[in-house]
Amino acid sequence: MVTTSKKIWMDGVFVDWDDASVHVLTHSLHYGLAAFEGIRCYEGSTGSAIFRLSEHVDRLFESAHITLMPMPFSKKEVIDAIIETVRVNELASCYIRPLAYVGVGAMGLYPGDNPIRLSIAAWPWGSYLGEEALEKGIRAKISSFTRHHVNVSMTRAKISGYYVNSILAKWEAKKSGYEECILLDPDGYVAEGTGENVFIVSKGVLKTTPLTSILDGITRNAIIQLAKAKHIPILEERFTRDAMYVADEIFLTGTAAEVTPVRELDDRTIGAGKPGPITQALQHDFFRIVRGEDPTYANWLTPI
Repeated sequence: MVTTSKKIWMDGVFVDWDDASVHVLTHSLHYGLAAFEGIRCYEGSTGSAIFRLSEHVDRLFESAHITLMPMPFSKKEVIDAIIETVRVNELASCYIRPLAYVGVGAMGLYPGDNPIRLSIAAWPWGSYLGEEALEKGIRAKISSFTRHHVNVSMTRAKISGYYVNSILAKWEAKKSGYEECILLDPDGYVAEGTGENVFIVSKGVLKTTPLTSILDGITRNAIIQLAKAKHIPILEERFTRDAMYVADEIFLTGTAAEVTPVRELDDRTIGAGKPGPITQALQHDFFRIVRGEDPTYANWLTPI
């Protein structure tokens, strides 16, 4: 259950949490065309800060542009509104959800001149897959559902309707006794999780799926930069499900999942069956950065 906060920003005005509602004929509710972001604010030794805020807002605007939704506010206005949403709700650490959606007006598939609306919510939220998952790793399976084809869905955009695919895959995984699943692309290569990018470690080399049919993850990008700084060999290339079975390490990245190890895939133990040394090193560095403990990456943090 979502832990409620005090206020939600809606089209430039703060409203009470319980009053943040939309009309039942809101276009996006019927057809799924809405762009959103998941952003985290972390509490650190010197205060609270939002991780890579400008990058998230850039991606929100890119998603809207790809899907022909003219944003009703500027990037600076959205950045300022996100910061103020965290402040108004007096949250030391939280998850932040901006959502741009098509409002009430024309019905049918062509939204016409329907207004584009924007809301920003923030609430306390711990580890997406659980604290134990971060420490010990999770059990995952290869999904029976296929990830989007690049000419069926605009995969570089983070669009609400695309996540029906993730909901079905997640439901299947949970009902089968797994914490998460990994989806393959239409050619049968590893794509991504239901809401995460995928990394494997094989013979000391870190590999991740290239930006062909996956979301350009902001945490993914951070991990690639951290790996390069640590002189860990890193490749962006396609790989198969059986390459994952024999990998030394697997981990998932995302704003919600952060850096989550995978200890088992399709009932096959991965490596030693626990988080490996490269996973642990990158996870350690990531959490130091988001908590403001590494001045090298201070530009990734927006203080509250």
